[in-house]
Amino acid sequence: MSTASDKRKAPAGERVADWADGRLGIYSLAKANMRKIFPDHWSFMLGEVALYSFIIIILTGVYLTLFFHPSMNEVEYHGSYVPMQGVLMSEAYASTLDISFDVRGGLLIRQIHHWAALIFLAAMMVHMMRVFFTGAFRKPREINWLFGFLLFVLGMFTGFTGYSLPDDLLSGTGVRFMQGAILSVPIVGTYLSMFLFGGEFPGGDIVARFYSIHILLLPGIMLGLLVAHLILVFYHKHTQFAGPGRTNNNVVGMPLLPIYMAKAGGFFFLVFGVISVISAIATINPIWALGPYRPDLVSTGAQPDWYMGFSEGLIRVMPGWEINLWGHTLVLGVFIPLVIFPLVLASIAVYPFIESWVTGDKREHHILDRPRNAPTRTAFGVAWLTWYFVLLIGGGNDLWATHFHLSINAITWFVRIFFFAGPVLAFIITKRICMGLQRRDKDKVLHGRESGIIKRLPHGEFVEVHEPLTQEALHTLTAHQQYTPVEIGPTVDENGVERKVPRAERLRARLSKAYYGKDNQVAKPTVEEYKEITSGHGHH
Repeated sequence: MSTASDKRKAPAGERVADWADGRLGIYSLAKANMRKIFPDHWSFMLGEVALYSFIIIILTGVYLTLFFHPSMNEVEYHGSYVPMQGVLMSEAYASTLDISFDVRGGLLIRQIHHWAALIFLAAMMVHMMRVFFTGAFRKPREINWLFGFLLFVLGMFTGFTGYSLPDDLLSGTGVRFMQGAILSVPIVGTYLSMFLFGGEFPGGDIVARFYSIHILLLPGIMLGLLVAHLILVFYHKHTQFAGPGRTNNNVVGMPLLPIYMAKAGGFFFLVFGVISVISAIATINPIWALGPYRPDLVSTGAQPDWYMGFSEGLIRVMPGWEINLWGHTLVLGVFIPLVIFPLVLASIAVYPFIESWVTGDKREHHILDRPRNAPTRTAFGVAWLTWYFVLLIGGGNDLWATHFHLSINAITWFVRIFFFAGPVLAFIITKRICMGLQRRDKDKVLHGRESGIIKRLPHGEFVEVHEPLTQEALHTLTAHQQYTPVEIGPTVDENGVERKVPRAERLRARLSKAYYGKDNQVAKPTVEEYKEITSGHGHH
């Protein structure tokens, strides 16, 4: 009888896993990261909405590329949509009609693709505002802020190239608008236009060129930025709001596996479902109602998607200024808005570095600010949003005029005035609200929460009973840091020699005072103040 025992073979799945782990190190990588902790707060879901919308855009975009013909060759339409039969149009427009009426599920996929793009950019904007207002962009996340900013900007231009592809009357009007803006660039404008369109507008190559940019170049860059963005989120660990047990050295929340992944998976299908329902019941971009693009026509009520509306508003409300120099006409009414647009975007991109320079703060920050505790930053954010929405009104001044029976000239002048006054008023009002909320927080810490219970004292006085806050609430209201404004210091040394102060240092001191001076933050209550009030003095 043989004494050798047969070795039991491992299951096939285990053998494959061992083979992969020996070459890729998957086990050690998973062991280090699959139990990573993520905080549980509803505001962090905004970034997930953007991520899931991007995935939906990619999936539906792949389906649409199978049936779309990116050509401007003129054909006669003989498809299912009877009102268009016999009409001359580009192959791009004809194939989009075929997707909408002849491809099974094509119209729904088109709708999902377009709605997902709008929701992606909306979620990106709100997510960036959350990061901005809570100070999540501070060290070590400045690079990740730039990645997110580039994703938003590239998403804007990807959306523009996308809705230009069908070659319908609305998208053609938008492309014509863009070409007019390019022509306003001094000296090189005409060359840029001829290069982009392959000749005189509209040329015969713009759809094919936009198609390559839309499905290859921009999505490829965005995918790389998205991967880098998520890697840095893992590497830096997630930010969290102040609370008991939460410090810059830990994260309080749920592990990635299994809890967070299960919730994230369910949330993905929820986002997909909501976008699908919206796409099924709300029509967007009905190209069959507009017709194919013709250079001599403009669609009534032509409006860009919301994320490009403020750029159109800049041009619509700008006075039609022109100057002639050496036989050349400079169309300042278009060129100046074209310059303002990238400058505003650039200021958003570099803001984290400006604030870091003003504060001189080089520490790492993993605890988020409450917006009220950074009133100047919050006021800047609200001022920018106010400026954006004022220009959005300018971009749709014709629709505001027709729908609300207003004068288009009155709307234009309203936008011109509030282009300057709106952000200033928003800044002042927001700052005052933040200061009021800070004072309210200090009062809560010292006196407690109003209970609504009225008590009569032995000597006849009526007072309201205040309930003391819990230790968790006290910690949340007092955990924020307060900066001391940067001081230039004495300009004359002990020997009476005057020190030369660089202009940059003077500017930094002024900005620091504007950010963190006595009128910009309410001093946190001290332990002595709290003990004095809670020791039995008063009626609290």
